[in-house]
Amino acid sequence: MSITMPNGTDQSVSRDTFVTRSVALGFGGAAYLIFLATFLYAIAFVTNLAPKTVDVGPTSSFTTALMINLALMSLFAIQHSGMARQGFKKLFSRFASPAIERSSYVLAASLSLLLLFWQWRPMPEIVWQIESPAFAGLAVAGGFLGWLIVLYSTFLISHFELFGLTQVVSHFFGRMVAPMKFRTPGLYRLIRHPIYLGFIVAFWCTPSMTVGHLLFAAVTTAYIFVGIWLEERDLISLFGDEYRRYRERVAMLLPGLF
Repeated sequence: MSITMPNGTDQSVSRDTFVTRSVALGFGGAAYLIFLATFLYAIAFVTNLAPKTVDVGPTSSFTTALMINLALMSLFAIQHSGMARQGFKKLFSRFASPAIERSSYVLAASLSLLLLFWQWRPMPEIVWQIESPAFAGLAVAGGFLGWLIVLYSTFLISHFELFGLTQVVSHFFGRMVAPMKFRTPGLYRLIRHPIYLGFIVAFWCTPSMTVGHLLFAAVTTAYIFVGIWLEERDLISLFGDEYRRYRERVAMLLPGLF
């Protein structure tokens, strides 16, 4: 158990050595940089702007590609949801500093995504192709808008805390991170999950939809709805009636619809 000292420091943190806190800070910083590189590559992966993308790379038979791609997405989903649960966080704190829990989560998610990018098998059969240059341009612009919504929404709810930097910096200086407060800034006044909406827009807005891209978009969208259900269950446990009232008055993904 740790207690807050009169000066705002955490007694358990104050007992950590400078080297221990420096290692935690370095680990958190490295995890964030790996996340940032992964996020940028994810944009290139989905929009076919990299040498290895959702549509470009070594091909396999349809059955082999389907099995490999589903396994890769399942691995990410299990890691992403499993490590986000309160039970895992409590277990983690028994073996390592809680200050690096979020950074560990971010690093694991980034590595599982990098594995997906590396081992993904394209399925190049065309499902639809937008021939009009104007409408194709709108589809590309819509995809990039989705990525901007994702990034913008993370800053609305404390980007650096979401990706673990705030925790390790506070730990380094011997301070406790303030308890999470329920806030609904910006887009969160209109929809409950703008980050997820951004991902859906980014994955589906493309001028050329292949079978592989369709599989990626459909499975990740299905996982997003599962993730919303799990996340809202945790948020109700954390914030109780305050979040229930928010859920009643604010749409999940589309204002005025659902």
